[in-house]
Amino acid sequence: MDNLAYQYDEEPYEIINGEEYMMSSPSTNHVTINDNISTIFKNYLKGKKCRPFNGLNLFLDEKNSYIPDEMIVCNPDIIEENGVYGTPDLIVEILSKSTSRIDKNDKFFKYEKYGVKEYWIVDPFIKSVDVYLLKDGKLIINNTYQFYTDKEFEDLTEKQKALVKREIKVSIYEDFYVNLEDIFENVT
Repeated sequence: MDNLAYQYDEEPYEIINGEEYMMSSPSTNHVTINDNISTIFKNYLKGKKCRPFNGLNLFLDEKNSYIPDEMIVCNPDIIEENGVYGTPDLIVEILSKSTSRIDKNDKFFKYEKYGVKEYWIVDPFIKSVDVYLLKDGKLIINNTYQFYTDKEFEDLTEKQKALVKREIKVSIYEDFYVNLEDIFENVT
């Protein structure tokens, strides 16, 4: 599968179902969210078995090589110099207008097929995170987390407030929670 890796002196691309897709430059909000999640993951996982990665090649099979926005890998045996060869435990994809369909369909079903335990789809446009957990071989929606500013939250009814979850419980650790405010910090 080495031939699927892009060269660092070339424009990055992914291979999806055997076809090359050039990656476009991300928006400011995309980069901000990515940096925020990367910092959260790095800080929590420091000194732990699992490792966070962003912008690293992920090789699932001969026809599918991706560059997820974020991933957490707990199996050190699948980490190699030029990427991850196997299934990460958690993957985060941040939507952009040009990749939304791929992240919600092609990648979703490949991540499901290869047994990714937890998959986040982050929508920077409406500031939400869909969290899917693997159950019986299927990625099932666990929850949709919607970010509210303090002002927006104040304007909700008490019934609405009771339904709002402001932090995500990461399934791979018992005490790992991610606050939505931290994910969407400085996102306009």
